[in-house]
Amino acid sequence: MKKKLLLLAAAVMPLLGLAQGWPDNYGGVMMQAFSWNSFSDTRWVKLTEQAEEISQYFDLLWIPQSGWTGSSGSMGYDVKYYFNQKSAFGTESELRELINTYKALGTGMIADVVVNHRGNASNWVDFPVETYNGVTYTMTAADICRNDDGGNTATWLAQQQALGNIPATVSLSSNYDEGEDWGGMRDLDHKSENVRNIIKAYVSFLANDLGYTGFRYDMTRGFWANRVAEYNATAGVQFSVGENWSSQNEIQTWIDNCKWNGVNMSASFDFPFRYTVRDVIRGKNDAGSTKTWKDLTIGGLMASSAFKRYSVTFVENHDTQYRDENNQNDPIRKDTLAANAYLLTMPGTPCVFLPHWKAYKQEIKNMIDIRKAVGVTNTSTAQKYTISKSYEMSGFKSTGANGKAMYCVVGKQKYLKDNVINQYYATIISEAVEVAKGYGYRLYMSKNCETAWCDKASGKYNAPFDAKLIAVTASSNAQLVYTLDGSTPTASSTNVASGSTVHITQPCTLKVGILQGSTVSGVVTREYNFSGQGSPRNIKIYVNAGMVGWNPVRYYTWDQDDQQHNGNWPGEVVTDTETYDGYTWRVKEYTLANDDCYMNFVFNTGISGAPQTVDVRYATTDKYYVITSDKEDGKYIVREYEPGMQIVLAGDVNLDGTVTASDITELYNYLLNGDQTYVNSADVNGDGDITAADITAVYDILLGS
Repeated sequence: MKKKLLLLAAAVMPLLGLAQGWPDNYGGVMMQAFSWNSFSDTRWVKLTEQAEEISQYFDLLWIPQSGWTGSSGSMGYDVKYYFNQKSAFGTESELRELINTYKALGTGMIADVVVNHRGNASNWVDFPVETYNGVTYTMTAADICRNDDGGNTATWLAQQQALGNIPATVSLSSNYDEGEDWGGMRDLDHKSENVRNIIKAYVSFLANDLGYTGFRYDMTRGFWANRVAEYNATAGVQFSVGENWSSQNEIQTWIDNCKWNGVNMSASFDFPFRYTVRDVIRGKNDAGSTKTWKDLTIGGLMASSAFKRYSVTFVENHDTQYRDENNQNDPIRKDTLAANAYLLTMPGTPCVFLPHWKAYKQEIKNMIDIRKAVGVTNTSTAQKYTISKSYEMSGFKSTGANGKAMYCVVGKQKYLKDNVINQYYATIISEAVEVAKGYGYRLYMSKNCETAWCDKASGKYNAPFDAKLIAVTASSNAQLVYTLDGSTPTASSTNVASGSTVHITQPCTLKVGILQGSTVSGVVTREYNFSGQGSPRNIKIYVNAGMVGWNPVRYYTWDQDDQQHNGNWPGEVVTDTETYDGYTWRVKEYTLANDDCYMNFVFNTGISGAPQTVDVRYATTDKYYVITSDKEDGKYIVREYEPGMQIVLAGDVNLDGTVTASDITELYNYLLNGDQTYVNSADVNGDGDITAADITAVYDILLGS
């Protein structure tokens, strides 16, 4: 199935002319493509591998903050660097490939922009100095809000100045925080022209260099809404959404204040929508009043004719989800499918949460297919069907393009019976055809859609299954015709009644259409595959340990099923070598059984207590890895080699490309008088200092130990 074009023809127009926060009458669906600590699921390379599938259903992908925080275990909200786009999720080159891959398929990437606060470089009041495109950007203590961290920052600064550790000339801003204070990091003073100029350079870099389609602003309660408008106007992005967990009135005020030259510049996450869904699922609201599915209302921003365009609806995110026993937060603990069925029926721009997508992928795909087929957009009209009985269920309708409509009935499963729905939702039954159902929900399409339907979405399945074929039409005697070879069905193709099933046992392209007389119309296509498809293939893993001088080098290896290869820890000594780009690489070949397989590695020396690398994961093709001398949590960092990268050999003090006795002389001279030029390679044993022990380490390298 090819990716449908974005509904907005304006996407090809100049961005600056369209920077209005969120498009009107927008029919796209968004995904939050990460959850808390989702490092294994949402590395850039992992998301790139899923592009063909995800882009068929999602028009926007919100990914984690992509700048370097200084930690490989960070979700990115402790942002430190703006222009260094190495993160816990991958390198800048991997990020660029991710963005470009999805863009080519019609899906835009939403950057997580964290500018309320920033991490420090070496003490409580300094920041990293960064240079981008020849311009150096420097924030100082004067860019920190006067009352940061409840006044603790000012107190700390005074104490350090009294001790003589920081010059008396260093001072915080004279301005107070524009919004809520957060003590985790330094709150930036957005009244500072320096702060705003640096942030504007940063967001322009995200949009116009990296290629992000839009922004999600973190913690917008921490600074004035108009700042977001200014940053968006500079970057020229078409999509912007703010995180503001306030009441509906406060969010609407924030949107109204987020204007530039009189134009609204940002949408907002529809927290009131989320609270309404959460309350009926847990059975009560924050005030303790009882709530059931019967009490589900059309509420939040998406219910307002003036603000539904700027409503990004959701039912769960990384801050509300259950993380662990000590961070239980405010999750939806049941009825997840019903919540998503309601989300994907209603106006606003729905944002699906990654764990929900992973758990219920095929059903959520079907929901999205229905929404897009009907043409529901962020400004569609919705209505609720009420019933007098105390059944814990509710029915809704959203009218899409050309008067077509999508309906949902959601509630407790025990009430979602045919006889109950036929009696109390007779209007839906008379106007629409049921096209999907599951635990706690049923979905319908209006009969004027005049299309064939299949209740199993395209994608990869684990086992054979039955696909139900449905005629969505006002005609009472319509038949269906279908093919399984990708050819367009005709009147002579296999003919079945609406509601019939086709048993799918192997990869195929199903096409089904409505047959009326000799005419076939309303054809829909589904492409099916099965897990484990694809021919076995071999990949080679190349490693260069020259920067650390390791010999031997062991590969400790495990696959996607956590099955070890090459034995238990510390793994297998690899001695085979090949030459590439002027460097010598150790190499080992592996066989991947099918398209779902990948390999993971830890490289090490095999000596008890000796060095090892961080985990290197998700190798699906030939890879060239360089073990660097940099460390995180005591483990050596591995970089993927790019042609032209310089690999400085450990112990090559004089940088002549080899390690010889002359390097010992160079290092010895440095130790004697300190007047010789040296580089990090002189710290051969990696202890952070240049001492006589490094001479011994060079001897060891020369001896090959």
